[in-house]
Amino acid sequence: MTAPSAPTLEQRLACWPKLQQQRARYDNITLAALFAADKQRVSDCCIEAAGLRLDYSKHFIDTQTRDVLLQLAEQAALPAAINALLHGDKVNNTEKRAALHTALRSTNSPLHGQEIADVLTRMEGVVAAIHNGSWRGFSGEKISDIVNIGIGGSDLGPQMATHALNDFNTQNVRLHFVSNVDPSCLQEILAHLNPARTLFIVASKSFTTLETLLNAEAAKHWILAATNSEQAQTAISKHFVAISTAVQKAQAFGIDAANILPIWDWVGGRYSLWSAIGLPIALAVGMRNFRQMLAGAAAMDEHFATAPLVQNMPVIMGLLGVWYRHFWGAHSHAVLPYDHYLRYFPDYLQQLDMESNGKSVSREGLTLPYSSGPIIWGSVGTNGQHSFHQLLHQGTHFIPADFILTLHGRTKNTERHCHLLANGLAQSQALMCGKTLEQAENELRQQGVSETEITSLAPHKTIPGNRPSSIISLDALTPFTLGALAALYEHKVYVQSVLWNINPFDQWGVELGKQLSMPIFHELNGAPTINGNMQDASTTALIVRYQQLSKPGKA
Repeated sequence: MTAPSAPTLEQRLACWPKLQQQRARYDNITLAALFAADKQRVSDCCIEAAGLRLDYSKHFIDTQTRDVLLQLAEQAALPAAINALLHGDKVNNTEKRAALHTALRSTNSPLHGQEIADVLTRMEGVVAAIHNGSWRGFSGEKISDIVNIGIGGSDLGPQMATHALNDFNTQNVRLHFVSNVDPSCLQEILAHLNPARTLFIVASKSFTTLETLLNAEAAKHWILAATNSEQAQTAISKHFVAISTAVQKAQAFGIDAANILPIWDWVGGRYSLWSAIGLPIALAVGMRNFRQMLAGAAAMDEHFATAPLVQNMPVIMGLLGVWYRHFWGAHSHAVLPYDHYLRYFPDYLQQLDMESNGKSVSREGLTLPYSSGPIIWGSVGTNGQHSFHQLLHQGTHFIPADFILTLHGRTKNTERHCHLLANGLAQSQALMCGKTLEQAENELRQQGVSETEITSLAPHKTIPGNRPSSIISLDALTPFTLGALAALYEHKVYVQSVLWNINPFDQWGVELGKQLSMPIFHELNGAPTINGNMQDASTTALIVRYQQLSKPGKA
């Protein structure tokens, strides 16, 4: 039995028919024509904030369309929702709590300000002790390697930021990340490390996450196996730090209370890299740079809070996403960073966006009669050009894209960096302009191809064009601009959640698979069916096959 349906978007938002009329206008207007009609188009469609520049001129939007989209935001009470988020209202209604990730990066937040400052101070102490060598392992050696054990928000954010800020690495320690419960993941890393010089960070808000705890137990055994009886007594306190709300559970694991950094229930996992979950980032780049990352995010928060909707970067990005989702049939959105150091940014955004807005009921628990969040995907730009860009240019899907360009490279090879930028700009341009049949035919004639071949080959070289993209540019990728970039997408996700009237701060859909896995685990290991639980025929068949392969002599 499904829940009753929520009101349609047309019923909730009075300007919806106006957007339908706007969509019809573009049946006869190309993106190129929009540029031709407005010589000020680029300046009218650019927003700068917190070290970032958004150019959304290559979108199906003009003053008329933008005005209606802004009406949509007003009718959805977006300004009030932004205020509610930033002032600590219980915007996470299903779990009855605030979502205060923005407070984590504020220097003067009235909301939990002292608690946040205290944790930053404790983080600073850990970082200083590791960097200056006063933190010693069980044999008295300095720590050289940090292994972060977490999954989801306890892994994706810190890993993304640590790699993005590689040029700011202090070189004092090496960072490694383990998330997958597959034993090969941890084994592959430990094979190259020295137990006496390795520190583990166990990042689990509840300290019950299966993958994290299993990997942490394996790491504990690895450490203890390298110690003698005397060293073993203090080894866990010297080689483990925990980040969790569940202090007692972390202590029961064996971690010293002094090595447990708190995180709070008003910080969602996918919004947590600004908290003690960001300790790996601070260990990689130092606390000064970590605080700079917080400052960049805070600058974007200030922009989100104070900029008029028409000049508000997250608002415009969110509105464009809704425009394409509902009026252009866009099921997915590509994120294409033209910066090697941002290679994990699309992975990070997948969780941020899809775990937040992948919902099918409204805030009131009513079934949505409309689509919500899109599929988010992408990879480093020039790699993608030789992979999936073919589909972007000539496929049958309508896929808006974000190109993220770092204008000032961090290597001395400016020629190759210019090639990188040229490729990013060219791809955005090609998506917009395409190549007509006539252009394809003329190119082939210039190459000396016969008319017969031209007739058969030119259609294959035709590229539709008229496909929208944004360009988000950073003068340089720094801790500050990285913080601003991550916060920009956080707020874009929130904007869209308000327009769709969904709660972006829970993730109940993640839980079912966890619940089902334990009975299956026990059955795989030969235990009888638990509490009368019956598996589907497909699952049962694979359980039987696994058991047969696990019999002696079958391995």
